[in-house]
Amino acid sequence: MQKEGFDAYLVGGCVRDLLLGREPKDFDVVTNADPDQVRKVFRNCRLIGRRFRLAHVHFGREIIEVATFRGSGEEQNDNQVLNKEGRLLRDNVYGTIEEDVWRRDFTVNALYYNIKDFSVVDYVGGMTDHKTGTLKLIGDPETRFREDPVRMLRAVRFAVKLGFKLDPECERAMHNDVQLLAGIPPARLYDEALKLFLSGYALQTFEMLRHYGLFQMLFPSTENSLAVEDNSFPRLLLIKALENSDNRIAMGKTVTAYFLLAAFLWEPVRMLVKEKMAQGEVEFIAYQDAANEVISRQIKSTALPRHISLAMREVWSMQPKFNARIGSKPSRLLSHPRFRAGYDFLVLRAETGGADPELAEWWTKYQNANENEQRKMTQPPRRAQNNKSGRKRSYHRKAKDNSPKTEP
Repeated sequence: MQKEGFDAYLVGGCVRDLLLGREPKDFDVVTNADPDQVRKVFRNCRLIGRRFRLAHVHFGREIIEVATFRGSGEEQNDNQVLNKEGRLLRDNVYGTIEEDVWRRDFTVNALYYNIKDFSVVDYVGGMTDHKTGTLKLIGDPETRFREDPVRMLRAVRFAVKLGFKLDPECERAMHNDVQLLAGIPPARLYDEALKLFLSGYALQTFEMLRHYGLFQMLFPSTENSLAVEDNSFPRLLLIKALENSDNRIAMGKTVTAYFLLAAFLWEPVRMLVKEKMAQGEVEFIAYQDAANEVISRQIKSTALPRHISLAMREVWSMQPKFNARIGSKPSRLLSHPRFRAGYDFLVLRAETGGADPELAEWWTKYQNANENEQRKMTQPPRRAQNNKSGRKRSYHRKAKDNSPKTEP
């Protein structure tokens, strides 16, 4: 960019993480070149976004996101559109670096690294907040949250990830503006939920979201179920699922979104199944109907892609099937494509009081046994074979004596 006469800076999370001694996940660049000019400089460039026009420069598998300095936007025009609540729907107003800094969200994310002289440019006191471990919004928090309510979720995510404390003014505004999230498209909230709970700090994030009343905007059915606890269940199941997720990420293992989401919504499903069975529904049908109702309600708040919701249904529907341990049913269940996820969910329930530990232990042994052992484990219990005298009982009826009876 600089060879072509443009200014370019590293900005945002990559600068923040470098100052914290962490390895940046990605690198963002900001420049005074507009998106079309960036595309002319880099052939391997693709323009994306409608709300914010961005340039993605591809280097093999790596993508460098390049944004143009945003202007002050003091006067709304065709390039900047707000709705009646003050939320930005489109914002392609370009300006200078001095104007751009005031359009960013948090002070610690508004540090610019000048590639020319290797200096950090700070207009809003981000270095001071960085040293004190404070997450502070740039500008008036009420206004910034109205512009984009998702900033409340980002505030929680960054505070937990960085170990920072929230600025008091930011906290007050969050308590007041929770309902603004209702105006955000459910698909966008799903993307934000994945960032919140699949970043390795899921348990802390969950507690902090509940503290500020934000969790109920993402998972209202789950929040309602948390008010009805039975021997600390379902809270224990959720906490255990979140802990397991964090531990797997810490060990470099993968975490499947559908499993964690199935744990979030399990208690609403279980409660509804109980109601439907009390009304006379067959257990299998009750699980199907309950899953349909819970997911239908959930997608109004946080959209769930079809492949995610289907996987969640399969995990839920397997739970009652684990009770069948005689005959060919265990073998058929073992061959199910999502058996491992269903089994892990059973173990999670058993560890938190929602299922019989002996049942989970039986399935652990069964899946690790050889074919002969599995056949023995699934045989029906034998009836008693001996009578009181120790002789084998005869189950064959005596031949009927048709000879005529004679009087003595």
